[in-house]
Amino acid sequence: MKRILFAIACVTTGFVVSTPALADLKLATDKNCMACHSVDKKLVGPSYKDVAAKYADQKDAADKLAAKVMKGGSGVWGPVPMPANAQVNADEAKKLVAWILSQK
Repeated sequence: MKRILFAIACVTTGFVVSTPALADLKLATDKNCMACHSVDKKLVGPSYKDVAAKYADQKDAADKLAAKVMKGGSGVWGPVPMPANAQVNADEAKKLVAWILSQK
């Protein structure tokens, strides 16, 4: 109810709220990424802030990471492998990676 009232207040006052970060967090949650990752602390896998920092200067990072999201990977962050995520399609992987790389 509070969210609805907030949304109505924003619309009626002309206040614009941008929620792309929340939308991508929702996608990460919906695709079970948050079971092993967190935005700001290591769980089973690295935090998204650590991933963003590690790949900040790599021009091909988005494509490389999108492939890892879908196919899985190992050895970069320690002995625990990241399993393949068959439920994530290429567009979703790109959207997730763009959001992850923005977590600085």
